[in-house]
Amino acid sequence: MISLARIDTGDTAWMLAATAMVLLMTPALGLFYAGLVRSKNTLNTLMMVTAALAVATITWALVGYSLAFDGGGALLGGLGHVALQGVGFAPRDGTTIPHLLFMVFQATFCIITTALVAGAVVERMRFVPFLVFATLWSVLVYAVLAHWAFGGGWLQSNGTLDFAGGVPVEMGSGFSALAAALVVGARRDYGRVALLPHNAVFVLLGAGLLWFGWFGFNGGSGFSTGQPSILAFTNTLLTPACTLATWFVLDLIRSRQATAIGAATAIVVGCVGITPAAGFISPIWAMALGVVAALPSYVIIIWRTRTRVDETLDVLAAHGMAGLTGIVFIGFVAQQGWNGVSDGLLYGNAKQLLWQLIAVGAATTYAFGMTFGLLKLIGLVSPLRATHEEEALGMDLVSHGEEAYATGEGALLVAETTPRGRI
Repeated sequence: MISLARIDTGDTAWMLAATAMVLLMTPALGLFYAGLVRSKNTLNTLMMVTAALAVATITWALVGYSLAFDGGGALLGGLGHVALQGVGFAPRDGTTIPHLLFMVFQATFCIITTALVAGAVVERMRFVPFLVFATLWSVLVYAVLAHWAFGGGWLQSNGTLDFAGGVPVEMGSGFSALAAALVVGARRDYGRVALLPHNAVFVLLGAGLLWFGWFGFNGGSGFSTGQPSILAFTNTLLTPACTLATWFVLDLIRSRQATAIGAATAIVVGCVGITPAAGFISPIWAMALGVVAALPSYVIIIWRTRTRVDETLDVLAAHGMAGLTGIVFIGFVAQQGWNGVSDGLLYGNAKQLLWQLIAVGAATTYAFGMTFGLLKLIGLVSPLRATHEEEALGMDLVSHGEEAYATGEGALLVAETTPRGRI
């Protein structure tokens, strides 16, 4: 009989709830993304996000969790937990919750991070090659970065602070998205016509649900009901609120209109910015981070639309850059009085900033390089993107034979124009 003497029922109850909240973030992301694309690609966008629920869960249980959290070396974990060997009801070392629950909580992070990368290539990437990519990426990129940052890898062991995933989740997805956009290429109409979001209500609702889930994402990363989780929970309210207010000001200065799409984007940027810092900085500094995080993300979104880089839903700006900002911000203003771990540069510890910057360089380089290489290899076996004719029809019909807003005419058209077996 396994001894459960060290299991805390209160901590376990909170982590069960937090895990469910984080899982909700994936369909919420699908809703957020779906509203940002054209109506003919709504269903396909939702399906690409939904696919992560399958592939990332399976890869995580079979091998990803072991590579991320089974001790191992500086760069990669071991194989002791392959197929969930040794993952049971006893508490995981350093926590008061069952090891099995710890694994499931971490699985939800892998799922949504894999889904995030889809935002770079929606409206033109074929569904089956994306499934292959998502399967490989969840193991070869996400699990590796998770090990580095909070699975006992070289960044964590040298003192890099990342409370809830600035390295593997935010920078990992953002800079992978940039690589994916470059490999897959721009949409056929990019730069020629306005490619506008088709449903701002979906976008706002998705952002609101994401913010709700983020309280589990950040608050659960303390793995208890103790002070770190309470601080993270509080900061997850404060930072996005300040980012949202700052975004309103920036929009009003730039165009004299505060847009719904801008508001939804601001919520996500604020949540991303506080993700790595949630349990390490004071509430007042968290509010300051909300203002600071808005600025580079806003600038990159404006700048990116003037380039030839069709990174469709600005995953780089909203996740990569905001996560980078949060990681660096820790290096300046972390306070041991709040986190019990380390101070930042402004409180006398320059080494902390150094390791935060090293994490930025390592994570962005690895995510970009591995994603670029993976997609190039997959492209040698199967075309990554739809033809121009298929793009014109819309990926809903081409990939799934269904429409989000059925007219009855599209399915007949795609049957007549799409070769059998092309997905």
